[in-house]
Amino acid sequence: MEEQTVTLLKECNVGCKTAINSIERLKGYVRNASLNELLETYKKQHRELEEESARLLEESGETQKQPDLMVSAFSWLTTEVKMMVQDDSTQIAKILMNGCNMGIQSISECMNKCPKASHAGMSVAKKLVKCEEKLMEEAKKFL
Repeated sequence: MEEQTVTLLKECNVGCKTAINSIERLKGYVRNASLNELLETYKKQHRELEEESARLLEESGETQKQPDLMVSAFSWLTTEVKMMVQDDSTQIAKILMNGCNMGIQSISECMNKCPKASHAGMSVAKKLVKCEEKLMEEAKKFL
């Protein structure tokens, strides 16, 4: 598999894993049924994209990338501190939107740096960006 495709797929894969972990962490604070449903819907979509990117990597003999330990720890700490300060749907929506924004930036930057990535790799990346954009838009109603 072309190096740019591998790079892009690994970035998508780790981005999905990070999003799933963040959603799981936030679910412990959710008291609003609609927000809980939103989180479940997007956790499922991220899981599907994570599986698609993993399958494409595996078909090429490549391994999946794991989220960076320091990034995961910082994300956990940031979420815990923010939820201690304000434990409600508004705060959860803000955290979600910030995460989506970081994901969009990360994947878009990687897409721009990997213009020769395969159609399949670009397709996964575009679907992930679209998923993040839709989640960010839907989270606004909880602000």
